[in-house]
Amino acid sequence: MATIPELRNQYENLDTPLVIKDESEINAECLLTFQYEYPEQDTEVIVDTDEFTAVCPWTGLPDYGTLEINYVPDQSCIELKSLKYYLLSYRDVGVVQEHAVNRILKDLVAVCEPRSMRITLDYKIRGGLHTSVAVEYPRGGATKPTI
Repeated sequence: MATIPELRNQYENLDTPLVIKDESEINAECLLTFQYEYPEQDTEVIVDTDEFTAVCPWTGLPDYGTLEINYVPDQSCIELKSLKYYLLSYRDVGVVQEHAVNRILKDLVAVCEPRSMRITLDYKIRGGLHTSVAVEYPRGGATKPTI
């Protein structure tokens, strides 16, 4: 068993290299949609998971969070299995929390062109700080006019 000074020396030399992927590894190509048959309705679709994870871009340590996607579809809906694969592609990506939520919004809006969408990413407490980040499309939450 190590003494405190010995353990301190071991701790200070503890530097395990971790693989940190960059944002180019996020796989938005896997996202699929299907035709929505009720575009005249203001139906809100809510998808959530408590399994979202990415890593800190500086330390490589994991960040865990609950992700909630709320959207009003227009002509298409997001297929859920493809969404799961997309979210799994974040697993080893080094991305700050504020960028992750914006990237998810950007990718999902591009693939399904919803009337509106809100993404909330509520991270587990890390270092004594709790962070929740939310972003909306269109900005301010107004829905696209129907033509």
